[in-house]
Amino acid sequence: MRARSGFTLVEILIVVVILGILAAIVIPEFTDASTQARESSLRSNLQTIRSQIELYQIQHNDDLPGAEAATTFIEAMTETTDVAGSKTGTDFGPYVQQMPTNPFNNLSDVREETGASTAGANTHGWVLNTGTGAFQADDDATHADW
Repeated sequence: MRARSGFTLVEILIVVVILGILAAIVIPEFTDASTQARESSLRSNLQTIRSQIELYQIQHNDDLPGAEAATTFIEAMTETTDVAGSKTGTDFGPYVQQMPTNPFNNLSDVREETGASTAGANTHGWVLNTGTGAFQADDDATHADW
């Protein structure tokens, strides 16, 4: 009689169990890495926009972008303006090519508010408090304080 070649059922089951254990260890690491990448992107976007808001204020007599009645925040940041913040000027800007997308809710619009901050409502990508000048993410309460 000749010897059979191939794997036994027990050997195949052992390999399947080992692969299952490895998958259980590795998959949560990928999920965590994805969240960390989005958080890093959010922090980078906030830092960029906040620094451009500061530059705008320096060049526009300490006014916030969009303080001009005929100009919105996004228009003031993405188009050229004069020292008064009017879009008819070509002295300053644009400060960003386009508003970045919030990586947690995929929205890029900006809600302007004057009272106490309600960042975290998840209705817009970003929130600008026109009273304090605070620029925050609007995706959820966890990131609203960044």
